[in-house]
Amino acid sequence: MTSLADIQGFLLDLDGTLYLGTKTFPWTPGFLKVLRNQGKRHLFLTNNSSKSTSDYAKSLVSRGIQAGTANILSSGWSAIRYLRKETDIRSLFVLGTPSLETELREAGFDLDSASPEAVLIGFDLTLTYTKLERAAHLLRAGLPYYATHADLVCPSERGPIPDTGSMIALLEAATGRRPVVLGKPYRPMIEAALERLGTMAEQTAMVGDRLYTDMKMARDYGLVSILVLSGETTRQDYDNSTTQVDFVFENVGEIGEKLADINLDKST
Repeated sequence: MTSLADIQGFLLDLDGTLYLGTKTFPWTPGFLKVLRNQGKRHLFLTNNSSKSTSDYAKSLVSRGIQAGTANILSSGWSAIRYLRKETDIRSLFVLGTPSLETELREAGFDLDSASPEAVLIGFDLTLTYTKLERAAHLLRAGLPYYATHADLVCPSERGPIPDTGSMIALLEAATGRRPVVLGKPYRPMIEAALERLGTMAEQTAMVGDRLYTDMKMARDYGLVSILVLSGETTRQDYDNSTTQVDFVFENVGEIGEKLADINLDKST
């Protein structure tokens, strides 16, 4: 098993890992400072496609977290990269927020066509029945179908709320169709992340709070898996799960302390 000291790059989940809702965890700044001081590359990675990359950058900076668009990767951007690279699709019907729509338009996609080439579903906090109805018609007509991610719920300060996976389940019940998923834990997201970070899989850790996305992706694609118990997954959830990870910490603050201790041992 790779030791923490050997890890060159960190893929960092956001919600439930560095913060929860509007609350930034108090140990987050110290952890990120350790990464910077030790020259560890890091990329903020999120399945939440309700915000654009630029919106995430502004949000993180407002929380006191140093971030730019170059070190943020959302499932929305993973979808853009995949559709550009792997398909000829350029017009979409989107179930998504205005923020996601803006990012797609800026990437060159037509979202206003009367005859779109595909359907893309994201975490749509502006979801309406009219959107669902049109999506169902297009899916029954056989259009290619993609999703930014398939998380069933999104953590919030009020408790878990329905996420894209729940919307996918609704449309599956109505149409019998399931999408190609482009976010965690699937290959398009990890390929985009490693490409951006510039590290090999075995040198890279995925740090997150979800077993079925963060940890599954790490295990499936040869990354070091680091589970934190500050978000969705509890200790009991992990103990009852068949998923095994390389490291379990209460929060990222403990990871920072461990890295600092390792660095101190090396210097003495």
